[in-house]
Amino acid sequence: MLRRFITGTLVVAGTALACLTAAHAHSIKADPAPAVQASFDIIETNITTKGDKALFSTRVRGEAGKDKPDATGKFEGSNVYAYVWPTSLDSGEIGFEKKQGIVALAVTFHPDFDDAANGGKNRHVWHPHWVVLAEDKACGAGLKVIDIPAGAKPKVPKTWPGVPLLIDSPEYPTTFSGDTVDVEIPLSLISGIKGASFDGVTAGLKVNGNLHAPLLCVSNIFKVASGNLSLPGKVEPEK
Repeated sequence: MLRRFITGTLVVAGTALACLTAAHAHSIKADPAPAVQASFDIIETNITTKGDKALFSTRVRGEAGKDKPDATGKFEGSNVYAYVWPTSLDSGEIGFEKKQGIVALAVTFHPDFDDAANGGKNRHVWHPHWVVLAEDKACGAGLKVIDIPAGAKPKVPKTWPGVPLLIDSPEYPTTFSGDTVDVEIPLSLISGIKGASFDGVTAGLKVNGNLHAPLLCVSNIFKVASGNLSLPGKVEPEK
């Protein structure tokens, strides 16, 4: 499904993306793409395990986290920037019902609204989310965060922020250092990540101006590490 979505949709002008397509690639490396903003131009992305933790890491051509969306002053129509790791995890492994869609970890910044767990504030910082994605032609880049229909009461994680989306707001340690963004997650919370497949994406998302489903669209893909969202990376112990 991921590969079908990206074919013919992602355009990085004049740039060939190099990727590791071996069945057991450790990380995914990509050639620099001058057409992509440096802070979102993925050079390498990786997920490894070390001890009792999983480390999600992405390195870009410029300064990671430097560029943020402008505030609009309102929730509807507002923008989100994200560093994303799509994975082969099942949605049941992150606290939702099983087999709901594409599970991805996303580090996001959105200055117009808060979506932390338990009413916390997070609009002023880059912060992590688990999101469950699905294809939707109504969205500019063909993907959305899956909506929860009105009146539905699906299984959700303890740190679900109370918005009508399959989104979780855990407080994982997230670090921006120079050209790299890292997220550490206890393996006890995502034991299924061992041996999982992954990819790396930088993207812009947008809240629907009418606040109707789809509420949150992937509106613009800046870069895909593999070039085709084939999830060629394999989670392995750190060497």
